[in-house]
Amino acid sequence: MTVDIREFSRDDSGLSRDDSVAVAPDEDREAAAPSGAQGPGTDSPAPTGGPSETEIPASCPQGFLDGLPPLIRDLSVKSIRRREEGARLYPNTFRPEHSTAEVRAEFGDCTNDVLAERKPERKLAGRIMACRAHGKSVFFTVQDPEGKIQLYARRDQLPREIWDLVTGLDIGDIVGVAGTVFRTRTGELTLNVTGMELVTKSLWPLPEKFHEMDVEMRYRRRYVDLIMNEQVRRVFAVRSKTMDYLRKFMGSKGFLEVETPMMHPIPGGANALPFVTRHNALKMDLYLRVAPELYLKRLLVGGMGRVFEINRNFRNEGISVKHNPEFTMMEFYQSYADYRMLMELTEEMFSGLAMEVAGTTSITYQGERTSFRAPFRRISWKDALVQIGGAPPEAAWSSDAAAAYLKVLDPADETRPGAGLCELQELIFDLAVEKKLVNPTFVTNYPTEMSPLARRNEADPSLTDRFELFICGREIANAFSELNDPVDQYARFAEQAAKREAGDQEGMYLDRDYVRALMYGMPPAAGEGVGVDRLVMLLTDSASIRDVILFPQMRPESLWAPRTGTAEEVPPQAAPAPEALPAPLALTAPAPEALTAPFALTAPAPFALTAPSARTAPGLRGMPPPPRREAWVSGRRPT
Repeated sequence: MTVDIREFSRDDSGLSRDDSVAVAPDEDREAAAPSGAQGPGTDSPAPTGGPSETEIPASCPQGFLDGLPPLIRDLSVKSIRRREEGARLYPNTFRPEHSTAEVRAEFGDCTNDVLAERKPERKLAGRIMACRAHGKSVFFTVQDPEGKIQLYARRDQLPREIWDLVTGLDIGDIVGVAGTVFRTRTGELTLNVTGMELVTKSLWPLPEKFHEMDVEMRYRRRYVDLIMNEQVRRVFAVRSKTMDYLRKFMGSKGFLEVETPMMHPIPGGANALPFVTRHNALKMDLYLRVAPELYLKRLLVGGMGRVFEINRNFRNEGISVKHNPEFTMMEFYQSYADYRMLMELTEEMFSGLAMEVAGTTSITYQGERTSFRAPFRRISWKDALVQIGGAPPEAAWSSDAAAAYLKVLDPADETRPGAGLCELQELIFDLAVEKKLVNPTFVTNYPTEMSPLARRNEADPSLTDRFELFICGREIANAFSELNDPVDQYARFAEQAAKREAGDQEGMYLDRDYVRALMYGMPPAAGEGVGVDRLVMLLTDSASIRDVILFPQMRPESLWAPRTGTAEEVPPQAAPAPEALPAPLALTAPAPEALTAPFALTAPAPFALTAPSARTAPGLRGMPPPPRREAWVSGRRPT
């Protein structure tokens, strides 16, 4: 069978570039309008003269129609009426037996003569993405999770009830179809419809084109973004494949996947501002975890030699293209290992991941070519400042020299008076070094002051056995040989707690239970954190971390406003006054003479948030920017 469609102007999908929907001859469709009639970036289609208040069906929930755009209100009323008349708009009886990908794989190489002889019948389901009528025939494009395929329906080949269904469909409706596979004269693989069932009625028109969705709409309505953009679906398929590879790789190396608490009585594992929540049954404040590190190292104490966890962390900080307050990371710990061994493991893991996901170790990110092929470059923290950042050698040990060079890099810099050497070096690194680290580079031997959980270097105790891995100007992984000396760890916790008392909101708390765990004895070990979101960004060439998170956090939006109070919109959230914030379980810094006191928790200190800076990141609707130096510097992983 051959369908003559030579007179149609066609695009690559096999459909006409005229995307208008057929106007059905039946009385049920006498005011049909093109789906997607709204303009770019808006949800307000042109008014269509919807029904008056007196025409609202009795079964319509009170408040459901209030504030809806006119066309959507009209479609909703008609659908409710059809349901009152007995129409099944949301049945759960159709079961597809094939996918679009299976049809294309099976018949992609078949000629029309072969298909005409075999007349293969297939049954599939999908969402209508395009529709064009010509006389007594209609062409559709339907999309399922695996791809798209064209449908062809002809009036004289279908029973009356099915043709009525065909002419009553809108773009966005989900249908189940049965038919025979053939090729049109232009060679498009098509399903000649012999049966059709409405599976789900769509009441909100899709955008006409993907480019009509602005960035904010894409993030807020990821469900629409996924419908309209195949590339977005590919990104999250790569993310899933990445997670699967990481789990298999760690399992192949003898690591056991574990789960540790998401709510902590004391935040720890990173210098970061936590989110506070309340446990009503226990009548106590808890923190969403900023890092799982301290719990995972407790497992090493318990004799679990190799452990890893892939899960979410939460840090109450700014938002940028590299930062999201809720992010995914993988942390793993290995007994009887040091940070050098983890460098080799990381090289093997990353190069294997690139081959698995991209098919090559050479990738392009935002126009820059980089290679995941081992070995990766290695350079110390101080050498990076001098050799890559251009700092004078004196900046490695002199605060005055570092401050002077920082002024050269950023004349407008207003670093607080009395800033220490490490703080100045961090700023120099951010401005002059990080963005130049395009190919994978291990930066090693960080100062002890910046690494309160890392083991001191035996040759130079002012440094730690630590590395951070940078790729394309972004920190991707952070690792160190673990500190397992309980006395040294307690002293560093006390120093961090003292900083908190002095006003550093991101200073670590004194976790006495963790120190007690170390006193039982933790074997020498090394641990690493890998930022999964940033890793997926590299593998998918995504410019923003929000592009690789399905539902990034956004400010509340006003939906349609009900008049009845039955389905209230989400109001904008006002920032609470500092005195209204709950008082979390903060621990005060112990006095020097108290270092040998019994392990008792001190009284909780109040937890006050400062007002956000008036300076805002562009295009993020008033969200505060990330700090100049990322707050993860003392922890395992960035956001």
